[in-house]
Amino acid sequence: MAKASDKAYDLIRDMVLSGELAPGEQLSEEALAERCGVSRTPVRDALRRLESELLVRKTDSQRSFVADWSIDDVADAFELRAMLEGYAARRAAERMDSATLERLRSCNSAIYAAVRGSKPNVEEFLDRNREFHTIILETADSRRLASLLGTLIEQPVVWRTAQHYGREAFNRSHSEHEDLLSAFARKDGAWAQSVMEGHIHRAFHAYADAHHGLAAMDRGAA
Repeated sequence: MAKASDKAYDLIRDMVLSGELAPGEQLSEEALAERCGVSRTPVRDALRRLESELLVRKTDSQRSFVADWSIDDVADAFELRAMLEGYAARRAAERMDSATLERLRSCNSAIYAAVRGSKPNVEEFLDRNREFHTIILETADSRRLASLLGTLIEQPVVWRTAQHYGREAFNRSHSEHEDLLSAFARKDGAWAQSVMEGHIHRAFHAYADAHHGLAAMDRGAA
């Protein structure tokens, strides 16, 4: 059962994060069970886990929906991310070794390759960006910190809005990663924390700009 539950959780979570299951969409256990190739019980377990991660919400009538985060919800999440990931960057800088630094450099080179073309590869950017931040969190070596950040690093709104990021936002992200690499190379925790906090705050404003643009597009289509 655990294996089936994990399979359902991974598949449904991916569908939420990618936008395949849209914010506010009602979730049918029967339909999800068919899509995941499992019975309804593992799907029910998966939905409970996703509810605890704030990716799914349940109404008083026990119906489940994809969470629809407001701009205030997202602002709050980014503020928490800035504090926690800033601290993670400080810890990572103090524990950095040459092998890990090389992994981060390679990852950021892949990010640059993904966004330098005439049409940025957004999915590759998101994957490599996630990898970059995951390496930092692993290097920080704090299970409690990793647990706290688990529900904040990925949000169901990011994939959709990233499709509308301007080239400047992608380039700034790569450049800020380069600043982090410089801080890590010198094992300067205070510098790394400052850069990471600014990086997350800048990411929120890029998100907010895209969010407002999408809202205007939705009103125009209505």
